[in-house]
Amino acid sequence: MNFVNQSCENRDDLRTYQHYVYAVVYSVILAPGLLGNVLALWVFRVYVRETKKGVVFMMNLAVADLLQVLSLPLRIYYYLNNTWPFGRLLCMVCFYFKYVNMYASIFFLVCVSVRRCELIIRPLRYNSSKRKRDLVICALGWLFVCLACLPFPLLRNPFSEQNISSSDQPLTHKNVCFAELPLRPISTPAAWTLLIIAELMGFIIPLILVLACTCLTAGSLRKLTEGAIPDRGEKRRALRMVLSCAGVFLVCFAPYHITMPLDFLAKANALSSCAFRDLILRCHPVTLCLASLNCSLDPLMYYFTTDEFWRRLSKHDVSEDGNFSRRMSCINGGENTQNAHVEAH
Repeated sequence: MNFVNQSCENRDDLRTYQHYVYAVVYSVILAPGLLGNVLALWVFRVYVRETKKGVVFMMNLAVADLLQVLSLPLRIYYYLNNTWPFGRLLCMVCFYFKYVNMYASIFFLVCVSVRRCELIIRPLRYNSSKRKRDLVICALGWLFVCLACLPFPLLRNPFSEQNISSSDQPLTHKNVCFAELPLRPISTPAAWTLLIIAELMGFIIPLILVLACTCLTAGSLRKLTEGAIPDRGEKRRALRMVLSCAGVFLVCFAPYHITMPLDFLAKANALSSCAFRDLILRCHPVTLCLASLNCSLDPLMYYFTTDEFWRRLSKHDVSEDGNFSRRMSCINGGENTQNAHVEAH
């Protein structure tokens, strides 16, 4: 399949526009994404043993977001300077982990939603063995996402001698990176198969699960199920959490997965209208930036929907290292008052 559109001329300002969008958005989300996720990990390390509310999933979500943020400085350098001087290997690693971290974020958002919904509807079924099961789910989730994202770098050819035109200078395989790497030849059926699997497994099925958890949690506010949590305040906090997960899906990931097949068609020379092709190639970078925005939105979701996060930041007496150590010793020692507080949550 020829992924270079021959019927429409490549406008020199298209690549300049794409680099400008990436550089600006990544620069904006770098600082809040870095600080927010480091803060989240600092907070959740206290509550990972004393609460049932899927903190282990939120910690893994924060790790995925943090890894994505750590790659942004190299991306910003590339888009500002229009060249990649760091070698092919680092380029492919950054390109690969961009998708790993994005789909890991999707996976753990689903896990957080399912866990909150489960604790509201069937809270008595959660025990220490399920906490161990959460760790296994996280490990298997990372493994599955890493394997599923392998086609993204494998379909790129960093050794191609293909030139890419630019308003500044001709670019070769030696100084291009990320989405500008040339694609390897692939048959149309194989390309569509990979695209459909990516859409189903990476977005449609996770979105259905998150929306189902939202509906079930909202329904628990209207009726009292046997064994369910009677505290309406706790149910409202759980509903805010799953609504936030659904909101991140719709704001960050839905636009990208809508434009992804259209971007594929544009690069595969399957769009007859040059104006529509140009529109897609200009919209897709914006949606990719929205997908990266989740690494800054997730810490906000933790603060406004997680009472553990709010308590940790609002109580100055637990922020000091000495009190933190005493608090952890109480948790591990099983102090009665602390355990009573834990069971309440």
